Amino acid sequence: MILPISDDNTGRLRTPYVTYALIALNVLVFVFLQGMGSAEQFTYAFSTVPQEIRTGQDIAGDVVVELGNQRAAIPLQPTPVSVYLTLLTSMFMHGGLMHLLGNMLFLWIFGDNVEDDLGHGRYTAFYLVTGLVASLSHVVSTFAFGDNPFIPSLGASGAISGVMGGYLVLHPHRRVRVLVLRMITEVPGWVAVGMWFVFQLISAFGVIGLGPQAGGGVAFMAHIGGFVAGVLLVKVFGIGSAPPPRRRPAW
Repeated sequence: MILPISDDNTGRLRTPYVTYALIALNVLVFVFLQGMGSAEQFTYAFSTVPQEIRTGQDIAGDVVVELGNQRAAIPLQPTPVSVYLTLLTSMFMHGGLMHLLGNMLFLWIFGDNVEDDLGHGRYTAFYLVTGLVASLSHVVSTFAFGDNPFIPSLGASGAISGVMGGYLVLHPHRRVRVLVLRMITEVPGWVAVGMWFVFQLISAFGVIGLGPQAGGGVAFMAHIGGFVAGVLLVKVFGIGSAPPPRRRPAW
């Protein structure tokens, strides 16, 4: 497994204001609304619960689920808005500090270049649409593979997977600095992103083969759905977009 840590931003012309704003929003939600992970009432109210999305009905109260070899009670909270809006709100919440930091690292590395290509407005729409597709992919796969539909999901991983899919299409040869076996080296974008996607596929099919909840709480199908959406939609969102502004040469 390789860990991307940065990429070559030579030639980037737009300041990635939207990427910065998305990172800030995710951090602010985790710190102030989720209480660094301690505010369970908020987290369980605005996470995506597949059963709620399928029925359109809000579910509140303790729900007993099996997680691996253990049984746990999940205190689902009333959702003060339409349950369908949780497909969006869950994209800005995280299950823990490491979950947040890992997602923001990937968004920092890959988001700015996709934003540079699409422009701020189109990139915002692209991020939200691929994130929604990722959330819906998780909901559909939950019922398709017999997972527990009462377990809530949350995180920006699906939308960021969409960004990575767009990056693969737009920047397959851009150099990405990665950490491999305690060594730092550079590989083309298609290698860094491609190996990440292969890992998602292997993990997802391993989970399917081992049974429900075997993935340790990771919604691999959301990652796959978001990534595929990014690959397919990035050129669509880029149609007719204005080219990045040219910088004046330094004299």
